[in-house]
Amino acid sequence: MNKHDTRYQGVIPAFYACYDDVGEVSQSRTQALARHLLAQGVQGLYVNGSSGECIYLSVDERKRILESVMEAVGGKMTIIAHVAANNTKDSMELARHAERLGVDAIAAIPPIYFRLPEHAIAKYWNDISSAAPNTDFIIYNIPQLAGVALTLPLLREMMKNPRVKAVKNSSMPVQDIQQFVATGEGRISVFNGPDEQFVAGRLMGAIGGIGGTYAAMPGLYLKADELVASGAFEQAQALQFTICAIIEALCSCHGNMYAVIKELLRRKGVHCGSVRAPLAPLTKDDMKQVDACEKLIREAEQKYLLGQA
Repeated sequence: MNKHDTRYQGVIPAFYACYDDVGEVSQSRTQALARHLLAQGVQGLYVNGSSGECIYLSVDERKRILESVMEAVGGKMTIIAHVAANNTKDSMELARHAERLGVDAIAAIPPIYFRLPEHAIAKYWNDISSAAPNTDFIIYNIPQLAGVALTLPLLREMMKNPRVKAVKNSSMPVQDIQQFVATGEGRISVFNGPDEQFVAGRLMGAIGGIGGTYAAMPGLYLKADELVASGAFEQAQALQFTICAIIEALCSCHGNMYAVIKELLRRKGVHCGSVRAPLAPLTKDDMKQVDACEKLIREAEQKYLLGQA
């Protein structure tokens, strides 16, 4: 891990796109969510990633979201801006913009749709990094959605770029985390991506996590991280099982999981709007399941955070 850089560790929620009541990006709601998460004690925010519906946002919308986040909490927590877009030109523009705003790091998935060879993926990432020459770069490995996986040869090639400081690993095998940690030889951090395996990822060498469900229950992930760090592995396992059950419930609606989480946040007074089509919004029939999700989270918080078993 990066022994001298504490920015790239701990619990970092993947930030949600916040819309007004007609589905346009909302500056005030974006800032309210950022301030809410800061108050929960998480270490940072990962902005404009998968959970932020980035592929359904324009370049201008992504800029405005990041500007709003930085205005609200910049300098108060780690901010990682995901800047990958459907072409290198737009990605580089987002990278330049993120650096001007002073983010801690930029991140990028590999190019999607076309299955490019590794030398083309490396060039894509390095071109993006060159547009923000004074900013750290984080590789985002999510093969189940991007269609290509980060391999050890590709990681070694990318490590020739001194700005590469971490990997956000969202592949399902936790062995990938161990291999990336070993290959990094202490120069790079590795974040666990799949929320269902946060504890397992930490045990395999991830220094922290970036995840799409963290904002729904940040206290539970902070507790899981604390339990792993203290060596309380049986308790950490039990909490992970509880988290997995909650995630399963969050995914059991007609509406998209992010729509479910945004409704849960609305019930806490943090309005994020719905999701952008083609993601499915909640239906009236979903509300009973949302109630069940809210109850599961509340009970888990009472048990693990308040000791009310």
